Amino acid sequence: MDMIPSPGSPSSDGFTVSPNSAAPSSSSPTPSPNRYEAQKRRDWNTFSQYLKNHQPPLSLSRCSAAHVLEFLRYLDQFGKTKIHTPACPFFGHPNPPAPCPCPLRQAWGSLDALIGRLRAAFEENGGKREANPFGARAVRLYLREIRELQAKARGISYRKQRKKPQQTASPTPSHPHNPHSPPPGTSSAA
Repeated sequence: MDMIPSPGSPSSDGFTVSPNSAAPSSSSPTPSPNRYEAQKRRDWNTFSQYLKNHQPPLSLSRCSAAHVLEFLRYLDQFGKTKIHTPACPFFGHPNPPAPCPCPLRQAWGSLDALIGRLRAAFEENGGKREANPFGARAVRLYLREIRELQAKARGISYRKQRKKPQQTASPTPSHPHNPHSPPPGTSSAA
């Protein structure tokens, strides 16, 4: 049986599933959204609330890349990732040996994922693809700058991390017992 919440029980996103909303999974998607969809809805609600609280309040149609950047900077105050300043003795060290007073910020990966979800939510909520402020060049440049600054501050090379999955994807002679590929020197012709 599918993992569908029992009738009247709250689902993971806080909404209650009614008894009539459960349908066979083969003909329609499950009644409760998956984790990505739930997170996208929460992110969109947070951004919408930010626009309402903006001085002056902003409508979605007037939202620009500058407002998205302002929102990302606002979120930094809730970050949990220590980003060392250039003056810190631990600048460039991935595992500092002692605490320091450097600020906590949003991690680049979190911001990148957030922008991806908000970009999709913008279009789902009536925004036009060509006017999507989350896909603007200024936002992409900002994310790249944050990635580079955080990589230097924390001593992490994002380039090396990206190359690792590509190297392990192809079979190598060091793994002769790979069940998904024929042994070297054999052909699959009949």
